[in-house]
Amino acid sequence: MAITPTVIKGERREEFGKGSARRLRRDGKIPGVLYEKGIENIHFAVDRIEMTAIVRNDGTNAIVELELDGEKLLAMVKHVDQNVLTLEIDHIDLFGIKRGEKVTVEVPVVTEGEAAPGAVVFQEADVVEIEIDALSIPDEITVSIEGKEIGDQITAGDLELPAGAELITDPENLLVNITFEQVDEDLEAEAEAAEEGGAEAGAESSEAGEEASE
Repeated sequence: MAITPTVIKGERREEFGKGSARRLRRDGKIPGVLYEKGIENIHFAVDRIEMTAIVRNDGTNAIVELELDGEKLLAMVKHVDQNVLTLEIDHIDLFGIKRGEKVTVEVPVVTEGEAAPGAVVFQEADVVEIEIDALSIPDEITVSIEGKEIGDQITAGDLELPAGAELITDPENLLVNITFEQVDEDLEAEAEAAEEGGAEAGAESSEAGEEASE
């Protein structure tokens, strides 16, 4: 399904450095840079609340139209710097794109359904890399594990990709492994020994208390 990019108004930045960035953040704005092949980097600032909502709703592959001086520039979120304490966005990088242009992105893989009784599902990889039209990037790719038996596996090549998408990840890469519950016998033995030791220590402590009271 085609994406309708969210328009976000920005302003060009003429001042740089940590001091300028702090002043912008204090005013509720986020500094950023737009990179695009063949043009000079554009330094801008956008409203923190608006950009945070876009990233939260549309994910790390969000497509936006950055409006600067009346001109709308189509771009994809490339990188987000977050404050380690507040998790607020401190800086954002955008990558300029053209309509109809294909981009290479990582897309989350999620499972749906239930495996066969007794089977345990291990998801070995959470994302795959695909090449797709910038305005058709899916939020996620879903794969069914319904009825999968012990020994079944799902690789990147088994995924049903969106129309026009090309898989970049190695098709042989294992995504989902259906197996049985594995019990570590050594850990079980240690746990049993610890329980027995605790019970013996408790009994000795009780006996000692009784002797002391006598």
